[in-house]
Amino acid sequence: MTSELTSEVTGDVNGSTTDAATAAARPGPTNGLTDVEGLRVGHASRTGDGWLTGTTVVLCPPGGAVAGVDVRGGGPGTRETDLLDPRNMVERVHAVVLSGGSAFGLAAADGVMRRLAADGTGLQVGGPGEVVPIVPAAVVFDLGRGGDFTARPDASTGEQALTAAQSAPAGPVVQGATGAGTGALAGGLKGGVGTASVVLPDGTTVAALAVVNAFGSCVDPQTGELYALSFGMPGEFPPLRRPDAHDVEQARRRAAELAAKAGLGPGRATTIGVLATDRTLTKAQCAKIAGIAHDGMARGIRPVHTMFDGDTVFTLATGATPAPDAAAFHALLDAAGDCFTRAVGHAMLAAESVSTPAGQWLSYRDAYPSAFASVGSGPTGILDTTTTTSETTDTTTDATTDTDDGESAHP
Repeated sequence: MTSELTSEVTGDVNGSTTDAATAAARPGPTNGLTDVEGLRVGHASRTGDGWLTGTTVVLCPPGGAVAGVDVRGGGPGTRETDLLDPRNMVERVHAVVLSGGSAFGLAAADGVMRRLAADGTGLQVGGPGEVVPIVPAAVVFDLGRGGDFTARPDASTGEQALTAAQSAPAGPVVQGATGAGTGALAGGLKGGVGTASVVLPDGTTVAALAVVNAFGSCVDPQTGELYALSFGMPGEFPPLRRPDAHDVEQARRRAAELAAKAGLGPGRATTIGVLATDRTLTKAQCAKIAGIAHDGMARGIRPVHTMFDGDTVFTLATGATPAPDAAAFHALLDAAGDCFTRAVGHAMLAAESVSTPAGQWLSYRDAYPSAFASVGSGPTGILDTTTTTSETTDTTTDATTDTDDGESAHP
């Protein structure tokens, strides 16, 4: 496998893969994180009665996965990131938690640890059953967006998301305003969860999951086009047209009004995510991939890594296939950056408009309807959670839609 890829990569490792190698790459079966065999994703979301938040759990295969992390935002909210330093002892993690709730949302990892420990999953530190699950976590700021500042994920939310991951067969990851992306915003538009994958010419699978809740924008302010769309694989994104000038001007005005209302404050945004591969990698290599994912983030969001963001990316290597040589690792890095950019694009396209007592945020589709003139109306409308009875919903990877008791304006 490795020799096939080596023959297709140019001798100049400062460049990208050759046209032949790029042409041979393709999205995975579901174009999502679970295309890396052994990984599962579960969401828990809560909306209504002041709630607009949730938690996403990425569950590793039995025995865990080698992991790394790169934290670049100026206001991060994280857990167990020091442990992932290549100089430190523990190699493998058993799950990764991504959550809303700002620093309060880190409590969701407690519920995941508790459940994993009860199942006997974790780092063995003593006799039978004496384990410590290793569960790194990162959070986004969504406090008060449902109307109640105290409505935020806790340990029970983490348990619910883990249950969703454990009970789901391998399959597509639910995207949009779900899990950790339930209350996400991005540059004045509704953000959410997005995912993408690629299978390289040598059979290596690389995938990304992004929770887009950025201070910066995912949209070119001059044209109204999503930055990420130009990095899609052939046929991956719908054939959108450039939005009309009227839509662009209206979107600029709304964004300026929302920015003035929200003001600036520490850690009020953040994009977080997970990169994954089936290759055998070291912690140092995983950290390098996480850093390259930030390059992909910067291609899909502008600006990134601000003092108001806590941008953080984890990398998981399941070790199902052998360690790459230098050329194959270069190709993996190249794919990782593009995968994260594409995941950002899918998050923005999958998000739906929402209205709560705290405000109303339009999806990209509803803010720029003229962009979709050639692809049909699609799922437009505003999810109104202002009078909804609060209910927690588990969303599993085999679901096709995220459900709750909210009144939807969809036809």
